[in-house]
Amino acid sequence: MDAKTYIILTITLLTVFLLLWLAVSFIRRRRRYGRDFDMMDGHDFEYYCADLLQKRGFKEVEVTKGSGDYGIDILAERDGVTYAIQCKCYGDSVGVKAVQEAYAGRDYYDCMVGAVLTNQYFTAPAVEAAKKLKILLWDRGYLESMVEE
Repeated sequence: MDAKTYIILTITLLTVFLLLWLAVSFIRRRRRYGRDFDMMDGHDFEYYCADLLQKRGFKEVEVTKGSGDYGIDILAERDGVTYAIQCKCYGDSVGVKAVQEAYAGRDYYDCMVGAVLTNQYFTAPAVEAAKKLKILLWDRGYLESMVEE
């Protein structure tokens, strides 16, 4: 075997090994995170989040009806604290509107805590508004940590 053939064979084998490693990593990640929540519609995402919350110790977890819910998708309780949760399954960052809905819904449902749970991350104005309005922001990292547990 000449040097040129040896180099081509080595590069081909390394490429195949790298592709196999990436495929295995991808499959493991999908298994670890369970269902692919990025591909869910809003309604399925709400029920998916409700199940995750129940598995994490929340009680009386209830998905609200679709219309007239005042921006709240899930009502739940944990350790005597009531939560009003707005779910957002987006393809892009979540803005201030979701924070405002959680704020209004928290008061409407007379809950102690308002939160926005998303498969994405929040814009800087949303983070600023949440601090001011005392709304919890549960982003993709938080969601993935819930799935891993």
